[in-house]
Amino acid sequence: MYITKRPRQFAQIILNMTFGLGFALTMNVSHAQNPGQNYPDRTVKMVVPLTPGSGADIAGRVVAKSLNETWKQSVIIENRPGAGGLIGTGVVVNSEPDGYTLLVQSASYAANPAIYKKLPYDPLKSLIDVAILGQTPYVMITAADGPYKSIRDLVAAAKAKPGEITFASAGVGSSTHLAAEYFNQLMGIKLIHVPYKGSPEAIQDTISGRTAFYMAPLDTAIGQLKGGKARALGVSSKTRNAAVPDIPSIAEQGYPNFEIGLWFGVWAPAGTPPAIVTKINQSVNQSMLDPEVKTAYETKGIKATPMSPAEFSKFVREEITKYQKIAKEAAIEPQ
Repeated sequence: MYITKRPRQFAQIILNMTFGLGFALTMNVSHAQNPGQNYPDRTVKMVVPLTPGSGADIAGRVVAKSLNETWKQSVIIENRPGAGGLIGTGVVVNSEPDGYTLLVQSASYAANPAIYKKLPYDPLKSLIDVAILGQTPYVMITAADGPYKSIRDLVAAAKAKPGEITFASAGVGSSTHLAAEYFNQLMGIKLIHVPYKGSPEAIQDTISGRTAFYMAPLDTAIGQLKGGKARALGVSSKTRNAAVPDIPSIAEQGYPNFEIGLWFGVWAPAGTPPAIVTKINQSVNQSMLDPEVKTAYETKGIKATPMSPAEFSKFVREEITKYQKIAKEAAIEPQ
């Protein structure tokens, strides 16, 4: 009876409900068609499969802080080290492809396929190459009070005692491992590889004299160098780095063919919507203009080299090929 007495009011109620439902459906369809429009609307987790204080960890934290401001959402770093980065990488591979769990890794991502016979994921298919965070050289460090004053001292000692002198790495299959193997290969020397859990541990044992040298990411070793705890024998870039201009390059010390660099990047699980990938890439590239990021990078010797997802993907594939060649020529047996 109430309804029949007020037909106009009832009709208006039905009309309002229909309009509201239609608007909601339209918004949902719009969001589904462009999932990047409202991304991110909650916390984004960046998984670093390396120890705190590693090169990728340092670069990741600098950029994450900038993204916090850009996105007005929390961007947190979660360290999941182990098995040459495979554990943390697996966490991201098996996560939802929605852009809320990302991988921040170093050049080790490209080095691992050269070391392991079978990876628990496909580096070319299981993850999407999203953005590069920056590039930095390695710096060959040794104990400040150790016997090696130059590259020539080290090479001469290694040739005098083949297979006796040790070198450190941040783990089997890490980029620091293959960078050192590349050095040994070009110098024609044979050393014993001592893998560590990560860069902090490798640096500590090297400056303590337990290993002859470590091809350290510059951003992780710069503190020990400036504090006088480590001696630098050379940087791995063709020319000197502006953050440590007094350290000569290995190339300029009579080894012109030596050049290898370290880089850091961001990946997302396969299946992540292209719109979200594009937004992350653009936001990361934009962060390179942030004065705080610029200052932190310059202090640590990291160079910003923004790329599109397509450019970064091409770069990663070229790096995988390079490390496979190094491993093959160094006669490293895949594990």
